[in-house]
Amino acid sequence: MRVFLSAGEPSGDHHAALLCRSIKDHCPEAVCVGLGGPKMENAGCDLIADMTQLAVMWFFRVLAKVHCFVDLARRAERSFLDERPDVCVLVDFPGFHWWLAWRAKRHGIPVVFYCPPQIWAWASWRIHKMRRLIDYVLSALPFEHDWFVSHGMSSTYVGHPFFDVRHAPEKKYQTTEEKPLVLLLPGSRGQEIEANLKSLLLAAKKVEQKIPHAKFIVAALHQRHAKDINELMRGFPVEGYPDQLVIEAGKTSEIIPQATAAVCVSGSVSLELLAARVPTVMVFSLSGLAYVVQSWVRHCRSFTLVNLLAMSDPIGPLNPVFWPPRQPPSPDPKMLYPEYLTVADPSSALADHVVEWLTNPDSYEETVAALETLASKVAQPGSASRAAKVILDIAANGLSPSNDDKIISVQHAEQAA
Repeated sequence: MRVFLSAGEPSGDHHAALLCRSIKDHCPEAVCVGLGGPKMENAGCDLIADMTQLAVMWFFRVLAKVHCFVDLARRAERSFLDERPDVCVLVDFPGFHWWLAWRAKRHGIPVVFYCPPQIWAWASWRIHKMRRLIDYVLSALPFEHDWFVSHGMSSTYVGHPFFDVRHAPEKKYQTTEEKPLVLLLPGSRGQEIEANLKSLLLAAKKVEQKIPHAKFIVAALHQRHAKDINELMRGFPVEGYPDQLVIEAGKTSEIIPQATAAVCVSGSVSLELLAARVPTVMVFSLSGLAYVVQSWVRHCRSFTLVNLLAMSDPIGPLNPVFWPPRQPPSPDPKMLYPEYLTVADPSSALADHVVEWLTNPDSYEETVAALETLASKVAQPGSASRAAKVILDIAANGLSPSNDDKIISVQHAEQAA
């Protein structure tokens, strides 16, 4: 049995690596090949190329590297022809994966999306493309499973792979006398770091002014990002960031359980923070044009996955704007993680939340208790294992209607149990 896996950014590399291991656990003779990163390769996937170096956002940045993506798609299709896989599994990264899905489909290879693109949040008209190119969806979030099914897609809710290896530690409130640790998470893409690092450091400095003995860690995804962060910091005045600040590369998952609080650029890492019950304030800085555009195309009530999981009606249109606000909008007090999507400097607002948690034990405990309640409902391990079973079933038996019904009915029975 041959499974083609493709992941285009670091988080996808992590998810696909877990999936690769689970596939081999359930079917030791299975061969996994594909596009991805070092974690997939360490998990036993034979890589055609490392695609995680090309993780980019926004149209013009993608356009600048389109020749790289075209070459990768051709190499993947050559792999389809040389040794045809029984199933092609895509992990997030929709722009490139539409191309790859089209190539797999024209060779009659079943296409499965694991951790599918969040088209329920952005440009939902792409569901037509997804129905045309994707045979099966393995949904990571309960509300996205319901959305895909309601729009005519075959889907199984398997849970999010971030919860597979994340376990909440036995945490207690750390008083300021115990030197609280504030974790700064600037994002997993270069342009995210460039847009948000200054706000995170300014917020940290303002926290330090109120809590002088607080410690701060900037968590970089890898050494390349750590180098970029150091270079960006050289352009800031020394008084612009805390005295007790260090940069750690490749240790985010180890550091998160130790954090007292966090300031985080939007991303799926918020699920790791939920699993560790870390009070967090979320931020995403963007240009005025991008702010206006997102207000017209976004169809979810929060840009933070944790907040969406806590909502009874997470999917819905926003109020579009023609001009961005000059000040960061006040966050919805009902959100578990206060969030700031802004074109203005949000550092004072970010710092206020952290200071409140670190100086008010009641506020801290209340936030942790709310995270505990949500995590007990959604932070269940086993996503990769459940996904592997469905993928191997499709690889072995195809996508006949009877088999499709069997997969869905089995999942419903598991959920009922």
